[in-house]
Amino acid sequence: MRVLIAEDEQALAKALVKILEKNNYTAEAVYDGEAASDYLETGNYDVAILDIMMPKRDGITVLKTARAAGNQIPILMLTAKSEVEDRVAGLDSGANDYLPKPFDTRELLARLRAITRTKTEADTKLTYGNVTLDRATFELSSPYGSFRLANKEFQMMEFFMANPRQILSADRFMEKIWGPDSPAELNVVWVYISYLRKKLTALHASVQIKASRNAGYSLEDADDQ
Repeated sequence: MRVLIAEDEQALAKALVKILEKNNYTAEAVYDGEAASDYLETGNYDVAILDIMMPKRDGITVLKTARAAGNQIPILMLTAKSEVEDRVAGLDSGANDYLPKPFDTRELLARLRAITRTKTEADTKLTYGNVTLDRATFELSSPYGSFRLANKEFQMMEFFMANPRQILSADRFMEKIWGPDSPAELNVVWVYISYLRKKLTALHASVQIKASRNAGYSLEDADDQ
């Protein structure tokens, strides 16, 4: 799950990135409201944390702009402002939740889980062929066993299983999972596909990751062929 953090206190923003990455999120930080709006427009994030008081554009404006554009990404407002009127303004503008500073890391993580929690087991679990990916536990399973996937492995497998039979380019994986500013090179996609292929083989999966020359990769079920 990819998180966008918009927080002008850079030390706090960097600390949040580290905390989230330790908890199996992929996180990126920006430090002003204009950048936050630009990044949200890409549609590459699953949840956002917005500070209210930011340079160039405040968090409420960023929030209203996103909602006006039809972007329904879950948004948590994180700010030093704790007065009732500020909380009401954020929630009325379309925020999913509100957490004043200072905060406890455990509460922040709990609130993120709450606003991104899928409503049914069908939403929580993705199934294709004889394999199932549990978004809550990061577990990839088949009738023959299971593996708990590492962060990037999980995100790649989730992308495959949410788009079965579709050819996904390496560039799309880089943009979706590593982000546009990542120093990682394109061949990292191949490395993680190799990891996933080995796990699918160990699980005797009916699905496989196929390569299409000069196009990308797709998740295919042998029973459909």
